[in-house]
Amino acid sequence: MLFERDDGVQQQVRETIRALVQLGAQADASVEVEVINPHATRLDDFDLIHVFSATQGNHRLVDAAAEQGVPVVLTPLISPGWDRASGTSARAGDHRLGNLTAWNVQTGYARTRRALQQASLIVALGEAEKQAIGAGFLIDGGKVRVLPNGVNSALLEADGELFRKRTGISGPYALMAGPISPYQNQLAMAQAMGALSLPLVLVGEAGERDQDYLRQLRAVRGVTCLGALRQDGPMLASTYAGASVFLPPGEGQGAPLAVLDALAAGTPVLMAQDTPFSLAGGDFALVRVDWNDTDAQQRAVLRLLVSPPPREQVRALVRGCTWERVARQLAACYADAGALRQAALV
Repeated sequence: MLFERDDGVQQQVRETIRALVQLGAQADASVEVEVINPHATRLDDFDLIHVFSATQGNHRLVDAAAEQGVPVVLTPLISPGWDRASGTSARAGDHRLGNLTAWNVQTGYARTRRALQQASLIVALGEAEKQAIGAGFLIDGGKVRVLPNGVNSALLEADGELFRKRTGISGPYALMAGPISPYQNQLAMAQAMGALSLPLVLVGEAGERDQDYLRQLRAVRGVTCLGALRQDGPMLASTYAGASVFLPPGEGQGAPLAVLDALAAGTPVLMAQDTPFSLAGGDFALVRVDWNDTDAQQRAVLRLLVSPPPREQVRALVRGCTWERVARQLAACYADAGALRQAALV
């Protein structure tokens, strides 16, 4: 079911595969990549498997690989919100549920933690995720590699012309991208931007249970909901490139790929003061505010509207974040995972 949706995870998988195949075609590398169909292929036909996301039943792939002695590199996509307190609460909940069900039922937390424990190596997208894996799930940091995503090269050359032609929005606007839900806090941002008379453009879909929330958003003056856009399509790139400011979801903790995409399009990002994500020399494009202070958010946005950073300078921050570099680093992780497996057999 992976490719029945089209969001950041699918983009990450596609770009990773493309870059690894390209790397494997080079004379000095030997990397062959295949998308596993578990209904038609045995895992032990492969030297190693790379699993994206520790949820949605993927723990069973990790279990099966471990049983067959196949090394696993796991990109778990753990929320940075996990900390020691929430992990302790989750483990207490596991224990209570186990006692009630004679340990026949597991929570999502327990399945995710088991996948993390059984993985040969774990790839975190940033230091915040690595800290969450350690604090929330009690995983040794020595098996975690920090490897940020790459950026879509099309964003580095995109402009807002296609967006403006299709939407009729000719002036500045703020942009949010991601699932439409109360957890993402789009409504509060819509109201804050509405007070500035700054249009807010939303990219993403709402689930069935969040349709009322979507209706509330659409009722706010100045909000435009574009729905889901193809991750590799020109409209999404143009939407990023035309925006005056990108607003991450929630408390600015999520969607590191979306933040990179915004910067690649030359769009500055408003972030929570305590967000761990950072780039050397990037303070001019990563504007930090107290996420509970609406006045501070509005003042920061106004400053960006009056004195926007040059787009080429913003883009320069992430020009080196290519998927080709990601592929080379992943290939090194694969080699390490294979070596760990060989050492365990000795």
